[in-house]
Amino acid sequence: MKSLDAKLAEIKANRASRSFIIADAKDADMAFGVRAPGPRSFLAKRGGRPAQFSPEVWSRDEFGYRNLPEFLDIIREVTNQGLVDIMLMSAYVTEQLAIKEGLFKNSHVTPAARANDTTDVWAVRHGAYTREPSQPFRSARIDHIQCGEVECERDGSGNFPGANLGLYSITFVNELDQDREALLWYKEFREEAERKGFRHFLEIFDPNVSSGIAPEKLGEFINDNILRTLAGVPEAGRPVFLKIVYHGPKAMEELAQYDPNLVVGILGGSAGTTYDAFRLIHDAQKYGARVALFGRKINNAEHQLAFIEMLRLITDGKISPEEAVRAYHGVLQAKKIKPARTLEDDLKLTDQAMSYDGSATKRSMVEVRNNPLATGRITETKPTPSTSNTRTGSHGC
Repeated sequence: MKSLDAKLAEIKANRASRSFIIADAKDADMAFGVRAPGPRSFLAKRGGRPAQFSPEVWSRDEFGYRNLPEFLDIIREVTNQGLVDIMLMSAYVTEQLAIKEGLFKNSHVTPAARANDTTDVWAVRHGAYTREPSQPFRSARIDHIQCGEVECERDGSGNFPGANLGLYSITFVNELDQDREALLWYKEFREEAERKGFRHFLEIFDPNVSSGIAPEKLGEFINDNILRTLAGVPEAGRPVFLKIVYHGPKAMEELAQYDPNLVVGILGGSAGTTYDAFRLIHDAQKYGARVALFGRKINNAEHQLAFIEMLRLITDGKISPEEAVRAYHGVLQAKKIKPARTLEDDLKLTDQAMSYDGSATKRSMVEVRNNPLATGRITETKPTPSTSNTRTGSHGC
């Protein structure tokens, strides 16, 4: 049995369970293009993969981003490490690793693929798509995810060489026609998924454009939209869990306590400091979240395997976020890896950019406890003039 299925069963049977699902979101090629594999500062043990470069332009060492073969090597290493429960990928990467290679065949890690790519994740260089209201769109079809072809052969077993779990995202912008259209696309997807025995989890982004909703009220807006959307969906068509922005203790507890059958998870947003990531997963779990999907927070880490190990130790209750930051820096020091920040700076909470293109910040007020390097209360960050009219959602790619 995959660890995801065992943990979902345990969580639903015992709401007091500490079982926690961690997903590595390696689906950024659905959003960023060349930048998707992340900076080359961390490579798998196999090291750099050959690439063709003209020396008068740049060398391989000068080029800032990993190539796809290097990215796939990291996915292999994280999967073989065995500390995550889900590996989220694009349909193409799923085909390469799950269908052609069989990476997940004997692994407890569940492969998953991004099943739609709404326009608010089209974060290409020099593009303006993310500044427009989110429009629904799907590159991948369910059959492509399950078997790599436009139509799968179905024998009734429910077994497919690819992934049988997908991420579907909706961005509510508080505009009737836009949100109705998004829900119609989701309805079509749900019905197709039910017919084809395809499981999904539902990601709800914050509005990616000005919505007229005060930032402190967004949690309530998102919670109500989730529950209203799913009220008309019987169990056969419902998501196995949710992926949402963490809007603080009150909003998380409100949603998590509503329905014992609804498993709530959080998304990570931009990279931020190491303490940002560790504190986020700790607090979300404390107030009811049972899943975390971290993309850039893992992918931009100086050492991804050590970073993931710390996430697991935190959710298992074995170490505090502050201790985890110190332990992580200890690993970097032992491996002679230069950290992106000093330990003092990495123990700070920051007001992170939460949109795909980094054009807006998450406005929050967080009380910092038990942190010798950051005391008191972080003040609310006012939006800069260039972003004051845009409240972007937190995206996990």
